[in-house]
Amino acid sequence: MTQVPDRPTVDGLEAKWSQRWEADGVYRFDRSATREQVFSIDTPPPTVSGSLHMGHVFSYTHTDNIARYRRMAGYEVFYPMGWDDNGLPTERRVQNYFGVRCDPSLPYDENFEPPADGGDAKAVEARGELAISRRNFIELCHVLTAEDEHAFEALWRQLGLSVDWSMTYATIDERCQRIAQRAFLGNLERGEAYQIEAPSLWDVTFGTAVAQAELEDRERPGAYHRIAFHRTGPPRSHNGPSAGSTVEIETTRPELLAACVALVAHPDDERYQPLFGSTVLTPLFGVEVPVVAHKLAEPDKGTGIAMICTFGDTADVTWWRELDLPVRAIVDRRGRITPDPPHGIEGAAGREAYERLAGRTVGGARTATVELLRDSGDLIGEPRPITHAVKFFEKGDRPLEIVSSRQWYIRNGGRDAELRDALIARGSEMTWHPPYMQGRYTNWIEGLSGDWLISRQRYFGVPIPLWYPLDDAGEPVWEQPLVPDGSVLPVDPSSDVPAGYDESQRGQPGGFVGDHDVMDTWATSSLTPQIACGWSEDPDLWERTYPMDMRPQGHDIIRTWLFSTAVRSHLGHDCAPWHHCALSGWILDPDRKKMSKSKGNVVTPVDLLDTYGADAVRYWAANGRPGTDTAFDEGQMKIGRRLAIKLLNAAKFALTLTRGATPVATTGAGPDGRASRVHNALDAALLAELAGLVRAATDAFEDFDYARALERSEQFFWRFTDDYVELAKGRAYGGQGDEAAADAHLTLTTALDVLLRLFAPFLPFVTEEIWSWWRGGSVHQSTWPDAGEIDALVPDHPSGAFELTASVLSEVRRAKTEARRSLRVPAEQVTVGAADAHIATLEQTRADLIDAGRIESLTFVADGSLAHPEVSVTLAPADA
Repeated sequence: MTQVPDRPTVDGLEAKWSQRWEADGVYRFDRSATREQVFSIDTPPPTVSGSLHMGHVFSYTHTDNIARYRRMAGYEVFYPMGWDDNGLPTERRVQNYFGVRCDPSLPYDENFEPPADGGDAKAVEARGELAISRRNFIELCHVLTAEDEHAFEALWRQLGLSVDWSMTYATIDERCQRIAQRAFLGNLERGEAYQIEAPSLWDVTFGTAVAQAELEDRERPGAYHRIAFHRTGPPRSHNGPSAGSTVEIETTRPELLAACVALVAHPDDERYQPLFGSTVLTPLFGVEVPVVAHKLAEPDKGTGIAMICTFGDTADVTWWRELDLPVRAIVDRRGRITPDPPHGIEGAAGREAYERLAGRTVGGARTATVELLRDSGDLIGEPRPITHAVKFFEKGDRPLEIVSSRQWYIRNGGRDAELRDALIARGSEMTWHPPYMQGRYTNWIEGLSGDWLISRQRYFGVPIPLWYPLDDAGEPVWEQPLVPDGSVLPVDPSSDVPAGYDESQRGQPGGFVGDHDVMDTWATSSLTPQIACGWSEDPDLWERTYPMDMRPQGHDIIRTWLFSTAVRSHLGHDCAPWHHCALSGWILDPDRKKMSKSKGNVVTPVDLLDTYGADAVRYWAANGRPGTDTAFDEGQMKIGRRLAIKLLNAAKFALTLTRGATPVATTGAGPDGRASRVHNALDAALLAELAGLVRAATDAFEDFDYARALERSEQFFWRFTDDYVELAKGRAYGGQGDEAAADAHLTLTTALDVLLRLFAPFLPFVTEEIWSWWRGGSVHQSTWPDAGEIDALVPDHPSGAFELTASVLSEVRRAKTEARRSLRVPAEQVTVGAADAHIATLEQTRADLIDAGRIESLTFVADGSLAHPEVSVTLAPADA
């Protein structure tokens, strides 16, 4: 029975229907479906470290559009939700929120209570940081992430994500830790994971190593300093400089002079060829270093010859490794100059100069070094200011340093051409939306310079599941890690004990020591398909869902999340992890800059959802084409709200007028049970266009182009309400007899039924509301429209009667509007000049045109020269 409210509204629909959907299990995954019947989505787990912003709403809406379409297209949609709650963002949030600092040397306090002033920034600043144990710190992380997860879920429900909320995970929960550790141990067993002590990029704020994929260049002010090195011996050529002469270099990092191990120039640079094989003395410190040749040296940069320090940048690391140079490291993990000088600085003057630098920050040491160089006369001229790109950790606020440390790596093709080619080939096993994004994946792999560093010197993460035996001197035997049995995972080596040992042997000669590091957050997030699909935990679910069908994500993390997931799937399962990669663009602020928390230009969605409604916000998001950056625009949300309201009102009109007749496109038969067809030319033309729309929207969705499907559906809807409804209204009310009214009713209900289903992926709340007025079940569990069923209602291919008739009506309306008269004013005479074929079509819709235009006399004049009808209108005279 049809029940149309007197005053339908879009307000309050989110709370009403999100509760009903959950109670009825509308989006619950049916595990009995076979793999061919399932469409599985590797949903991005948002980072739980504060609040969601409009960038999240934008991209997650895109995913939901596809999920809803696939569900209506007959698939059983596997659509879980995860929370990425481990890693540096969470640690920083906990530190700032509670005003605490993790000190792993402190014992666990079982009576510890979270600081009562947590969240009060002024109170926290006034009392200062509180040092707590690692275990207490981790407990605080869980407290805060649990609160954030609850808030995130509430917002996602308000937005209308059709997620199965019974299938959630957190990347730090016990099951995820077990899967992450099991996968790592598999990498270790197959020789894909290895540990070495080597130079690594280091963030001094977070106190951890950083991977290549987590770097970003930022423009920073700096200066070139021209410095003189003194020759020590005879040149290889009599044309070269003599002993005692100088060699000038330019550097932006004079504070690393004490770490200098060589000077380097390009082997083809004739200016320096005579120097190759000779030595120079470092200014201030008097260390003799060689002059060497390497193809990476840039003749047109600075003076063309550079100093190699251990380590100033990644080029230094390459030169150090390939030229087999010694290490003279002087920067510690805190970003300060080490207290003791490196080997080679033996003279009193050199040691005295070093004492001036010891303990200083890098910036302080730079200032002191420049002063010393001025005093010694080795600074040539004054520093020359520049702006240059400096490498930062993407979440950091201080330039990265390079320090030597023992780290874990997973092979990713950075040093293995065969593996690199295999991973590039995996990209061709996935369909990319848009296609050009595959190039970014390939380019990233081709540009890798090393393997994937996965260990982090932090606290809230998945522990590296290893211990190391200690020799008789108490030193770790790194080459013989103690590996846990898979049945005891997850383990925390800082508190758990390896098999065959007891706690009393921890840290003792002949005993053991646990690995103190945790895995990089990407090392866990790279396993989201394995986690979501139950790898090694739920074989039945795994067989039904993996490899997954779709990975939706932002294009900016192809190099991190997408690539690392492809690596883990290739190494562990010898396949691509998904069939489709759907990339979303960025949200841009009014200055066309990416919205991000770090830039401070984000807009939070709660107020917008409350103001415009979820359907309106989703409408704005769905207009962003795949992979394309989109401007934040409240104006689009206003249009989306207008669309939702218009859909309500159009539905009320149609259902009230037709008394909620069941559309033939759904049943295949009319009210009397017999197959029905429309007989009116206008109706037939409208339905033919509707069938074409269904085909176009289906093709767009199959190509993952939700924006095109929305655009075509919306264009048709406004023509339907503005033109068809006005043209057919009089006939629908019975003005041309019962049979003509029946055709109009059939067309109105069929169009409404199909439009509701076409709009359902985009406007889930208002379409569900309207569906409930006259249909059983949920629109989101109904079938996607079938163009063939609509075709069956049309006796033959119409001649464009709808478009042609609407164009004439538009001209009649225009005449009334330009005369500043009401649209209800009669038109005394309307004359239409047109080609014979157009006149024949318009004759079939004459009655509808006369009703809609309030035309008293309609005359058609044949004119074969006209490609489009020409309309002249004479309005009834205004009242005196």
